Amino acid sequence: MTSELDADVTIVGAGPVGLLLAILLGRAGKSVIITEKWPHIYERPRAVTMDAEVARILATLGIDCDTDPAFENHKELYYWKNADLQDLQIVDWESLAPCGWHVTYWFNQPELETRLVEMVKTLPTVTLFRGWTAVELSQDEDNTQVVVQDTATGQSRKILNAQFVVGADGANSFVRDSLGLPVIDKGYFFDWLILDLIPDAGFKTSPAQWQLCDPKRPTTIVPGGPGRRRWEFMVLPSEDIDEMAKPETAWRLLEPWGLTPDTAKLERSAVYRFQAQWAEQWLAGRCMIAGDAAHLMPPFAGEGMCAGLRDAVALWWRLSGILDGTLPLQVLDSFESERIAHAKHYIQFSQNLGDIICIADPDKAAQRDKRMMADLEARDHQPITGDLVKLGSGIWCEESPSAGELSPQGVVRFEGQKDRFDQAVGQGWMVLALECAIDGVLSDVHQTALARLNGRLLTVGPDGGGFNVVTTDNAYADWASETDARYIIVRPDFYVAATAKTPEQLADCLDTIIDKLGIRTF
Repeated sequence: MTSELDADVTIVGAGPVGLLLAILLGRAGKSVIITEKWPHIYERPRAVTMDAEVARILATLGIDCDTDPAFENHKELYYWKNADLQDLQIVDWESLAPCGWHVTYWFNQPELETRLVEMVKTLPTVTLFRGWTAVELSQDEDNTQVVVQDTATGQSRKILNAQFVVGADGANSFVRDSLGLPVIDKGYFFDWLILDLIPDAGFKTSPAQWQLCDPKRPTTIVPGGPGRRRWEFMVLPSEDIDEMAKPETAWRLLEPWGLTPDTAKLERSAVYRFQAQWAEQWLAGRCMIAGDAAHLMPPFAGEGMCAGLRDAVALWWRLSGILDGTLPLQVLDSFESERIAHAKHYIQFSQNLGDIICIADPDKAAQRDKRMMADLEARDHQPITGDLVKLGSGIWCEESPSAGELSPQGVVRFEGQKDRFDQAVGQGWMVLALECAIDGVLSDVHQTALARLNGRLLTVGPDGGGFNVVTTDNAYADWASETDARYIIVRPDFYVAATAKTPEQLADCLDTIIDKLGIRTF
């Protein structure tokens, strides 16, 4: 039996990346078919950590990671220690990021995916097919077609017609391979044993999150979401992978931490190969890839899933604009250029961390320890913080301070509501005037372009100044001081498109952004 269905977008793969994209497009009124070869959500933990930007993204779905019981933030520092448990490095995982959320959160991926699936089911324009494997992909200048067949029997088929296809179907992506997109492999391989546990309620460990840089067995000890813990042990060259994955090996390695089958439940014991690779091209006609289909990175920075969710948000506003007739098809080129460079940064960063952690030679480890302890002493044992990472070349003004970076966010009051800016004001294209007037600043052409984008022009400042958005903290004032800017153009994905100090500079920046977007203003 064969049936045929039509939609604006077909998404292959119903992991977090595909589900998030489907939700965002569905909420924008776009018709979406999302298909997944597995009949049920994979119930074992995988990703367990996410950063402040992902917390910001989830907040747009109504998930508050600071209060939601499915997430936790330990508000503690992240320690790297040597074999003698001396501090090698201290990372700030306890403070707020400039975007208004804590630096790090912990969660259980099956629980997050379940929440996202529940959201999908509430959207009338989104259809989720589980247990259907993609077997054919084709496209022409105007449309795409994906053929899926029943995974269990292979007897039934569906033909999915859409204007666009997004492959969010993981490391072994059918979409990527069908499009013939080349993959760059850095030749980086380390096997690690991943153990996910639910300890008894009384179990405690301090610090809550740390890295043991012991050449005898590099080990990672972190939370796995509320009530869960994760241990990661590097597999040594002399060890057999199959033997390492056995439960008895897990309990032997966990014994120094006081965990036994009587005090904890072992949810997963599996050996994973950490790799560093990315697709050289993410876009082919009306088809594109995202998430693990586009990039794989070692987990040492905890950015794998985070990068994929950024891909989804970057695709959402572009596809929505194209489908609305607001943006040209060519705007997808910037998705590829921006996101490839951004993902490559985190791949390299993760690999650099792994090169430090995965040292099994005692002499090299001793040299590392001496160097890192000297650096820590020079910093007076102050924790290090992460830098904001710029997008690759794309729809932002490279000459503007802070452009291409994630925008800051403070708590504000807007139309009677007090909350973080995103929740009080919303998201979309915005021109913000920081503690200054905006009347008469934009030309008719700029106002027309902003209107085509459904953008808004808002003033931001303290109470008593007659501003549209009233600040309750110093987030925006500090940011304005650091960048020496009065105007900020913010994109729907929260990235800064441009900053300006004067109305004349703002006009120049708007001209650049309008040109890069390909918006018609007449």
